[in-house]
Amino acid sequence: MHRFLREYREEFLRELGDWVRIASISSIPEHGMDLLRSANWLTGRLREIGFPSVELWQTRDGLPAVHAAWCAAPGAPTVLVYSHHDVRAVHGGTWGESLPFEPQVRDGKIYGRGASDAKGQVLAHLWGLRAYLAASGRDAPPVNLKLLVEGEEEIGSPHLAALLDDHRDELAADLVVLSDTLMWSLRAPALCTGLRGMLSAKLQVFGPYRDVHSGAVSGAAPNPCTELCKLVAQLYDERGRVTLPGFYDRVAELPPGEREQINALPYSDADWLERTETRTVGGEDGYSVLERVWTRPAAEILAFIGGDPVGASRGAIPSVASVDMNLRLVPEQKVAEVAEQLKAWVAERISDKVDYRLDISLEAAQEPYRTPPEHPALAALGRAMERGFGVPVAGRMRNGGGGPAELLSTTLDAPVVLFGTGLPTDRWHDSDERAEIDALLAGAATLAFLWPELAGALSRPS
Repeated sequence: MHRFLREYREEFLRELGDWVRIASISSIPEHGMDLLRSANWLTGRLREIGFPSVELWQTRDGLPAVHAAWCAAPGAPTVLVYSHHDVRAVHGGTWGESLPFEPQVRDGKIYGRGASDAKGQVLAHLWGLRAYLAASGRDAPPVNLKLLVEGEEEIGSPHLAALLDDHRDELAADLVVLSDTLMWSLRAPALCTGLRGMLSAKLQVFGPYRDVHSGAVSGAAPNPCTELCKLVAQLYDERGRVTLPGFYDRVAELPPGEREQINALPYSDADWLERTETRTVGGEDGYSVLERVWTRPAAEILAFIGGDPVGASRGAIPSVASVDMNLRLVPEQKVAEVAEQLKAWVAERISDKVDYRLDISLEAAQEPYRTPPEHPALAALGRAMERGFGVPVAGRMRNGGGGPAELLSTTLDAPVVLFGTGLPTDRWHDSDERAEIDALLAGAATLAFLWPELAGALSRPS
């Protein structure tokens, strides 16, 4: 496997570069044709590799997904791989080391939007399968393999539930492999066993009926920026805990064994700050940084807009200010319940001097998920990772970000295991996104070893 991937390394990078050049930005309608080009690029590669069934699925009023199936192993388990080919929008002026859709290879990395999140992860699957077929001499994978690569993940997968319902029979599987996650370290890979959920909301606060000259009314008029600052300042208490009523009622403490495995991973504040570029460490009292990021819920303000955010100030008290909020949830929390908690929190704490509107995006919300801890697919993945990375698995982790794992598991009645090739240094959603080439190749090797491992671990006794 490794020899094949080393031999074809440049071809792998050339293909990834070709795909990265397609600006498949799902959040900007003008890029709809780019999403279609991206999906068609992927269908072409899947056919070249040998998938006998490759289809482009249009979502209901949405963007194209790609489905492929190679089911040539009677009696073997069926595995569905999920990922996405859409990418985040870019702010071109902030890309100082590269251009977003002009990929570059240097210093062991490939730069470009989607190189890591998640086109690189999808391509690792394709090249892992190529490596397996070349090394084994087989003409088909040892499991019945299906892929679903959607085009709306970066906008919350608003049509994924309907897509799964519409194609439930074609997507039926014994196991789902979700590849849209980070790993801890290339030198100390950890087995990912869960991910956090996500709930997004936008809060608008209204003061004067129009922007008003501050000298004319300052000191007497309500200022929505000020009132919003006061409100946001109450989001966390002095212990670093979210103050939404009932927010922690469903949050369970980690089993001791899992907590030990997480904290056994090689970690130092200095390494964390260097790799994540986050300046300082903070968060909830009583928990390590890795526990906070992977296993504890959180609430973040992602955007704060009011007044004149760009250009010269007009010296006016603004009529409206807004924040975009993002809540990260952990297993047992439910997005619908947290939505009600957020509504109650805002209603209780907002000043009566202003009006407000709270929009909560339940359509794009994602429930948290945890892989059944004793499922044999986890052990199979651990064995494949040790062969793919060439080092022992360093422990267990979870993914701090979200994904549709719970939706996939519930709809298809199948457990989900998580394997991704991203690293904290890859700058997902930020400027100068990049992927470690060694991580992509080790990930592809892991996936090459995973299919025969799963064929043995999940086969039903005759």
